[in-house]
Amino acid sequence: MTGSGASPSLDRIGGRWRVHAPLSLGVIGLYGALILIVFVFGRPGGSAGSINPLWLVDGLLLVFLARYASTSYSMDADRLYARRIFGSRSIRLEDVRRIELANLRDLSPASFFGGWGWRGRMWSPMIGSFDAVHTVSTGVLVHARSVPLFVSPPDPSRFAQELSRRARSYFDGVEVGPGIPGGTVPGALPAS
Repeated sequence: MTGSGASPSLDRIGGRWRVHAPLSLGVIGLYGALILIVFVFGRPGGSAGSINPLWLVDGLLLVFLARYASTSYSMDADRLYARRIFGSRSIRLEDVRRIELANLRDLSPASFFGGWGWRGRMWSPMIGSFDAVHTVSTGVLVHARSVPLFVSPPDPSRFAQELSRRARSYFDGVEVGPGIPGGTVPGALPAS
């Protein structure tokens, strides 16, 4: 269902921890089918030199596919980065206050299309507004002084443990949810 859960790479200089988000073959297949369908219906049939509007839809679908496939996460000495084409986000480690395993289905976002937007801003009746830079529904919810961030690394528990270790060097009171080694925050979101 998802792509390989490759181990994170650790730079020799600076201790930057990097991992690519897992990819769903179903999502890639759906994008590919939509691109093919639009391409077939968008074949030129009109005057030479005219641009078919369906080609613009195909171009947009290709951009969304590239954006999905480009999702990655990294941590260095002072920041967590969630990157993708057109819509990255970063959080200073000193601002991290709570880390927990989460699932988008449990958050019950009111807007499916929030994940498609450039910013990835979504809304949940449980936590309010949050940003999502994800490829699959299981992941880590990071509460900071700003808007919470949902990410979907290949090994959420290991990612959360590393994030907790780095964030605690700035603020020892970081709360860590259950399922993460060393975490027992009561009332944390379930991580299905």
